[in-house]
Amino acid sequence: MLETGQQWELFGYDMRRLGKQWLAAWDGVLWAEQSPLRERLDEVVRLDDGENAQLYQSGKCVTGTEVTCEAVLLPDALVLSRPLALPLAAEDDLPAVLAIEVNARSPFSPDDTAYGWRVLERDDSRLHLVLVIVSRSAVMTYLVHEHDIHDSQAREIWADAGGSKVVIRGFGENKREEKYRKRLLRCALVVLASAVLILVMAGFAAAAKRAELARVENNVVTVQQQAAAASRYRSALAAGNDSIGAANEIIAQFPSPHAEIARLTRLLGDDAYILQFTMNGTEIRLRGRAVDASSVMQVLTSEPMYQQVAAPQAIVKVANAGQEQFTLNITLARDEVQ
Repeated sequence: MLETGQQWELFGYDMRRLGKQWLAAWDGVLWAEQSPLRERLDEVVRLDDGENAQLYQSGKCVTGTEVTCEAVLLPDALVLSRPLALPLAAEDDLPAVLAIEVNARSPFSPDDTAYGWRVLERDDSRLHLVLVIVSRSAVMTYLVHEHDIHDSQAREIWADAGGSKVVIRGFGENKREEKYRKRLLRCALVVLASAVLILVMAGFAAAAKRAELARVENNVVTVQQQAAAASRYRSALAAGNDSIGAANEIIAQFPSPHAEIARLTRLLGDDAYILQFTMNGTEIRLRGRAVDASSVMQVLTSEPMYQQVAAPQAIVKVANAGQEQFTLNITLARDEVQ
């Protein structure tokens, strides 16, 4: 039989702690000083150490920003600091764990003890942080003598522990927490309103698509009724295309002689003329006269519409005419004909 504790374990995780772990994760996202949300939404604090003042936002030094909260930095003589390395499981109940640690370590009475902490880093198995303990009465005495402050809630109280600024709980930090809470709530409302607006827009788009679908369905009925006639037209068109294809094939095999005569007229110019023109399919037999018969043959050879230009007979000089007689066999280019 399984032990009672094992009944709540799944893949090594204690299912009874899921709720606390979920809440701790959200607490880290919303309230931890290292949270990206807090780094952008937290109020700016003016920290006074008695001599100088610096501006901080979410524990980081900033410049040129409007100040909304003020804090006092305690001298090191009033601060007891201690580094701690806790198991990662302790993060789920970190305030309770640190309260026990403070009760065990504080040299002051429980009513006179105030403390704060700051998480420094996490590794695979440990949570590293610094714990700061102070005496409330000693802090108030310092505030009265050095800053003329008699209200414990008038200022935030910070301490410097090894270069890390730590907020001491129980003083004036509630003002900043309340401002951050309201700003966080406003951002949440903006996000919620944006989500609602997106849903409304999606609803309108869906309604429009539904109406469009109804129109399309009506059009489908009409198209189906017209499909039979279109099918008949398509059959007739296919038969016409077959006839056109057959006609094009005949034209490709037997090109128009008129087009070839016009082309020859353009190519030969005024210095040559044709005595005999015979055309059979893509074969042309040409007999004519020109002042320079060889140049005529060269012109015809350079024509891309003619695949081959050959002279079956030699060029003959016509007596007393100043001209040469030529006979040429021309083969039309098949690709150009088609």
